[in-house]
Amino acid sequence: MLFSHISDTHLGLVQYNSEERENDIYDVFNQTIDISIKDHVDFVIFAGDIFHTPNPSGTAIMHMAHALKKLKKNNIDSFFVLGEHDISRIRSYPVPYVFHKLEFSQYIGEGKPTYYKDVLIIGFDKIRKSEMQDFETRFQEVDAIAKEHKGHKILVMHQGITEANKFAGELSANDLPKNFTYYAMGHLHDKFLKSFSNMKGSIAYPGSIELTTSEGIKNTKKGFFQVDISGIEAKPEWIELNIRPQVSTSTNFEDLTKTVDDILEQIHESIKKPIIELKIQGKDIQTDLVQAQISRLMPYALRCSWKISNQLSDSSVLMEKPIRMDDEMLKLAISTLKSEQLANFAIKELLPLLTSNNLEQASQLIVENYKQFRQEKSK
Repeated sequence: MLFSHISDTHLGLVQYNSEERENDIYDVFNQTIDISIKDHVDFVIFAGDIFHTPNPSGTAIMHMAHALKKLKKNNIDSFFVLGEHDISRIRSYPVPYVFHKLEFSQYIGEGKPTYYKDVLIIGFDKIRKSEMQDFETRFQEVDAIAKEHKGHKILVMHQGITEANKFAGELSANDLPKNFTYYAMGHLHDKFLKSFSNMKGSIAYPGSIELTTSEGIKNTKKGFFQVDISGIEAKPEWIELNIRPQVSTSTNFEDLTKTVDDILEQIHESIKKPIIELKIQGKDIQTDLVQAQISRLMPYALRCSWKISNQLSDSSVLMEKPIRMDDEMLKLAISTLKSEQLANFAIKELLPLLTSNNLEQASQLIVENYKQFRQEKSK
């Protein structure tokens, strides 16, 4: 038996206000579906952050619906949990839940046992830090269920663990139930796969299917897991996707011409125009010469940005900590607003709509939030 483990698809993300970048997300998402069908997987697990905002565009919804329809046509079932990007306090039903009601896919985010043939699947939606203690008992309950089950047992969560990312982790591997043979995780955007001696199966993060705004510009690979559960152990294989190339390079001003030559040589066979970032360091940098070299790259790039520093410095210390702009913005918002609820609304619900230029939806969200605020005040 074989299944696909896909996470952090962020359908509807419009990076740089670019239609091409929105289509990049749909392109790689369709790759995950087509590869799953070609490889005859038995089922698919979506581990949260299906959409980029709780109020996705009609285009994003249609791409998800079309993908689930293709899976159904090929007799492939699917299961999903919700990430923080899927959940809104305004809507009575999260958008992905509509697919559950229409029986296109099965929602498993409430921690209840679901059985697919002889496989046990239990999922949890994104758990807030403030709720974490309440889940200790629930984890014990599902662990007891998993211990008694004879076949494979899969835990699906949209949560960070400190062993995978100490800056974005919200719990440790020791906090998780121990008796599952595979842990299908979402939330962290980098690939991670590791076995722990006290757990029956591996903890796996496939990572996001494309680079998102919070990850910055970097040359990296993206993909998803296909997991073989024909034997006693779950054996995940990471499948690489064909994404738009991204190049981030640091150079001294004196070496800028050679660096641009190297980048042009590197990208000359790219089918999709790459995204390029140059970090230029040095003294007495001549901006007109910088612009001349950047203009050589412009015709071959979807987007080209550069940063100039007049001081030569070793930036390795800064690069040791992963840049998670959305996490940092959330911390600042909580500190400023003195409310985690308001900060989550501002950063996770309102800001994505504004950065995607969905002004009408943003206005509607503000009005609905204000009405709800007035209702709560009047009680």
